[in-house]
Amino acid sequence: MRAVSLARPDDAAGWRSAARALAQAGVPASDVGWTVAGEGGDLFAEEALPAPTANSRLTVPKPFLGLVDAVICHSDPERFALLYAMLLKLQDNRRALEDRADPLLKRLEVMRKAVGRDIHKMRAFVRFREVEGHDGSERFAAWFEPDHHIVRANAPFFQRRFAAMTWSILTPELCAHWDGAGLSFSEGAVKADAPGGDPVEETWKTYYASIFNPARVKVKAMTAEMPRKYWKNMPETALVPGLIAGARERELAMVERSRQALPAEPRPREAADMAMTKIGSWEQLAEEAQRRHGEEQGNAGTQLVFGEGRRDADLMFVGEQPGDQEDRAGRPFVGPAGQLFDQALGRAGIDRAETYVTNAVKRFKFEQRGKRRIHSKPGAQEIEAYRWWIEAERGLVAPDLTVALGATAARALLGKTVTISKTRGTALELPGGGRGLVTVHPSYLLRIPDKGKADEEMHRFVEDLETARKLAA
Repeated sequence: MRAVSLARPDDAAGWRSAARALAQAGVPASDVGWTVAGEGGDLFAEEALPAPTANSRLTVPKPFLGLVDAVICHSDPERFALLYAMLLKLQDNRRALEDRADPLLKRLEVMRKAVGRDIHKMRAFVRFREVEGHDGSERFAAWFEPDHHIVRANAPFFQRRFAAMTWSILTPELCAHWDGAGLSFSEGAVKADAPGGDPVEETWKTYYASIFNPARVKVKAMTAEMPRKYWKNMPETALVPGLIAGARERELAMVERSRQALPAEPRPREAADMAMTKIGSWEQLAEEAQRRHGEEQGNAGTQLVFGEGRRDADLMFVGEQPGDQEDRAGRPFVGPAGQLFDQALGRAGIDRAETYVTNAVKRFKFEQRGKRRIHSKPGAQEIEAYRWWIEAERGLVAPDLTVALGATAARALLGKTVTISKTRGTALELPGGGRGLVTVHPSYLLRIPDKGKADEEMHRFVEDLETARKLAA
């Protein structure tokens, strides 16, 4: 057994030197024990590194060096052995880093990501407080508790960002210091060594409370990005529980203030926009559509593509937007996705001629690449701009059920972003009345490369259409 003792937990240079000598000598991974100085080791292990064999040559792909620098910072004691095993594997197969199914590579990638997250958290949640230096000068100090050995790797970021300050970052394992001229490191500290609050914190807490938006509070999302373990070391987080508790009341107060601030009577243009929800005929809809969208410029298709089908249909389908072929033909769902849609309708026992088919956005949004026009997903602004039209169509057709094909259509019908997997195949109440159902867009099925998976998803899509047919009946 060969024993390798590294100078410190994040000693990437030491690991590389030892790993190179061991690999060149052909020492298998099972015959190497890795330790960090001061952490003990195998009393019977041989500590001298072997001499490389004659004509031995060691090469690795460049991405492996980055993997080493990241994984070395992880707290898992097996990290050195795992990296050495991957080094040996690369000598037999230089493309081993491309095998994403390899358990060894998957474990190393998980470790790399964990280190990256820890580095990000340190950059986000370190809070400097002003302290008085030994010579009476102005200094700043912060306390942080990382999960991994990232202080040495992360210190240059703080050096660049706070170059004009003299600061120290204290952690249980290692402390980093910047004096304006160079970085230095010292042994770990305890939290009692870190300063308490300073006068600036009160100003910061007042500012944080004033910008806290109660209408956008999502506790799960907030704690996912800012776990509670970091709260105790940041001044503003002491305010968070109270701000969350009062979020609903503050939101209602904001709505009431906004309502009171509105003018008593809408301006002419506003009145016209409000009246669009009361369109009473298809002729009026066509006139308003041309007025609003008939002169659009840029990469927005050559024409408006209106819905088609029975104008008193029990079943209404809403897609995303016209594609290239739909734009040229001036009809919805006539391209490859439309042909697949027709097949699925037939299998579900639905006659397309008895339905009404339209799109959430009525113009083809695209990117020009040479002679080809490549589909570009409509954004929130386009969806909102055409929502009045969808509502007008629903009001004129008055279907028993409206089916949203994909996330864009679902947002247009529900007025908010939803997750297809969570809402799929279940009857929903739509804003303004009526029932809806959400499923995937046929183009999703066309993008599945695996035939078995594509057939499975097609079967699920047909089942959703069958559910729609039964609900509409």
